[in-house]
Amino acid sequence: MRNIPPLHLVTDDGVLARQSIMSVMQKVLEAGSTHLAVHIRGPASSGRKIHELVTRVRPIADMTGGSLFLNDRVDIALTVRVDGLHLGQRSTPVSVTRDLMGHSLTIGASVHDESESIAAKEQGADYAFVGALFRTPSHRGISPHGPLFLSKLRSTVRGMPLIGIGGITPERVGSVLGAGAKGVAVMRGIWDAQKPEDAVRAYLSQLMMGQGEQS
Repeated sequence: MRNIPPLHLVTDDGVLARQSIMSVMQKVLEAGSTHLAVHIRGPASSGRKIHELVTRVRPIADMTGGSLFLNDRVDIALTVRVDGLHLGQRSTPVSVTRDLMGHSLTIGASVHDESESIAAKEQGADYAFVGALFRTPSHRGISPHGPLFLSKLRSTVRGMPLIGIGGITPERVGSVLGAGAKGVAVMRGIWDAQKPEDAVRAYLSQLMMGQGEQS
């Protein structure tokens, strides 16, 4: 069983374009340490920009004990050292990616229904993002599943860790863990906070509390 961090922090193109990105990266990785996985995701960003960012963040992740993931860009993952790859439904299939990258790399997939969840597990995904659980600006017009959707998927894909995503605030972490998630994935709740490092600590506090209640 791979060690999947409980808190996943995902970027977007807007976050990657911020002038303060490197200083904030260092602060959130220091705050999250081994409990945090930072996902570099930039659908409209150039491969060169993402490659350079991953190269610069890698030493910080090593120093803090945090995990560094790439989203979608299998081509870049072949040229840099990352801890994991996360794949969307439009990405290279998990099974093909596994053949290219080998078995040492953690590979996850985004799923939105039962069939996608089953496919991800059958193809060898190590974990899955499940969402959107709550309303979120990044998925306007899409009805959220709600945390109980996790309970249904958990019984379908036993043994594959599920990470809740979509509109998750620290106050909602308990209900997501209670429905069977191993952790949560966040974007605006941390990047748009006045002090992102404090937001990381707030999420981790709720995650540790929720995991303690489950044990």
